[in-house]
Amino acid sequence: MNGNGYPSPAASRRPLPAGEVGPRGAGPGDGHIISLQSIEKSLGGKPVLRGLNIDIDPGESLVIVGGSGQGKSVTLKHIIGLMQPDSGHVIVMGRDVCCLKTRELNDFRRHFGMAFQEGALFDSMNVFENIAFPLRRHTQMTEEEIRARVEECLDQVHLPGVETKRVSELSGGQRRRVGFARAISLKPDILLFDEPTTGLDPVISDVIADLIVEMDHTLKSTTVSITHDMKVAFKIADRVAMLHHGQIIEQGTPAQFQHSNNPMVQQFIEGRAEGPLTE
Repeated sequence: MNGNGYPSPAASRRPLPAGEVGPRGAGPGDGHIISLQSIEKSLGGKPVLRGLNIDIDPGESLVIVGGSGQGKSVTLKHIIGLMQPDSGHVIVMGRDVCCLKTRELNDFRRHFGMAFQEGALFDSMNVFENIAFPLRRHTQMTEEEIRARVEECLDQVHLPGVETKRVSELSGGQRRRVGFARAISLKPDILLFDEPTTGLDPVISDVIADLIVEMDHTLKSTTVSITHDMKVAFKIADRVAMLHHGQIIEQGTPAQFQHSNNPMVQQFIEGRAEGPLTE
């Protein structure tokens, strides 16, 4: 534990050893699997991202933190190509996402798995149908192969035997885990987590954080998460970056971030009402 009551970086978090191969298709050249370069984005005439720059390495777990309305979700949407920047470049696996045509972009998104807030499951489908949905839509797998893959994904999120349950029968934590199972169904190179613990109690939030770390190591994927929960951020991150007014104002390992001299970072970590973030 550190002085703020947060856990020290998990011993299981580690950089890739020398010579270990990152995810399939990692881009050539600079070695970054994701590179956001001078991204500018305005919504409704209001600047949201203001020259955002950040690079993410293969196999890395990056957590982006920051207050509401600072551009975290907008950043994720740029990475996966749901939004296009007003200017700048989004380079993923060596390709400029901004230059892809619609069909190319749809195919390219198969490299991603996205776990949305609160699971974002289809209420009209049971658990099996939710996880099978992307497999039926994007692969030529037989029904037998799909069933085996769904069972495998549920095993990976520690929810075996729930295939026939309706979404309404699941707890909040179970819905998140089913959302994770759907996100990994296509064996993505890059996993995106949008506020994975919002609305969950502290114990279940810790369970979800442990699962994210486990999935990260098992799948050897690159992970980008956004969260307000600093305990979760420090547990799952190789690197934490703080977004404020559309720019990264601080980044580093969890230990470096916790000991930052930036008063805005310390105010955010401690959750204080008074400080430069609220002046």
